[in-house]
Amino acid sequence: MLHYAVVFFIIALVAALFGFGGIAASAVGIGKILFIVFAVLAIASFLFGLIRKR
Repeated sequence: MLHYAVVFFIIALVAALFGFGGIAASAVGIGKILFIVFAVLAIASFLFGLIRKR
């Protein structure tokens, strides 16, 4: 999932470079959402791993 977030950020950078503001804003928004979902799932997985070891 982190891979997809990075891909959308790269798409946003390329779109911004060529002047496509709307596409860049959309790609940044999708990338941010995917990164937040990835971070929440990673933290939850880490916490459940700690709880399971006990």
